[in-house]
Amino acid sequence: MRFTGINHLAMATGDMDATIRYWRDLLGMRLVAGLGHPGSRHYFFEISAQDMIAFFEWPGVEPGPDKDHGAPVRGPFTFDHISFGLEDENALWELRDRLDAAGFWVSEVVDHGFIRSLYSFDPNNIAVEFSVPAPGVDLRAQPVMADSAPTPLARQGAEPVPGAWPEPVAPTRPEDRRAYPGEGLLLVGRDPAAEGRAGGGKGPRHV
Repeated sequence: MRFTGINHLAMATGDMDATIRYWRDLLGMRLVAGLGHPGSRHYFFEISAQDMIAFFEWPGVEPGPDKDHGAPVRGPFTFDHISFGLEDENALWELRDRLDAAGFWVSEVVDHGFIRSLYSFDPNNIAVEFSVPAPGVDLRAQPVMADSAPTPLARQGAEPVPGAWPEPVAPTRPEDRRAYPGEGLLLVGRDPAAEGRAGGGKGPRHV
């Protein structure tokens, strides 16, 4: 199978207006969809033609704890930071100036060899990175493993290993394929509750 990008990342906020001011008005990502009812909102911002970032607004959500990008932690943990690609180095410096003028902490530009990046935090204390590729370096075309002690599976190389997982023994037949109605149907003028009653059965929770 071939992936086309990140359809959307899903984050959380306790202040949707502050989030809109940052992602739409400062970074320039269009607010392309919004769902909501008392106690919950779900808004989507356009990163690129293929990718979006979404935010749930829930009562009582507070900004995350202070943590630098890539700093090791212990205990339960699932997310470190997001890196957004920019088209060229001019855009990187222009964004740095915009973030600084808006009062957000922003790092110096860091040269990582394959990318140049700057680092900051959004109003929810989400660690964000902005990166441009280094000229003539494409890790997708020429993967590199510079770990001095790579894991056994990493030593197998960049390509997926056939047979590492069992194949489906009973693939879903075309006539059995059904998408259950979710709240997003409201964005295209359809009633998910009515379609759920008409179709019967139950889909996943919290969609």
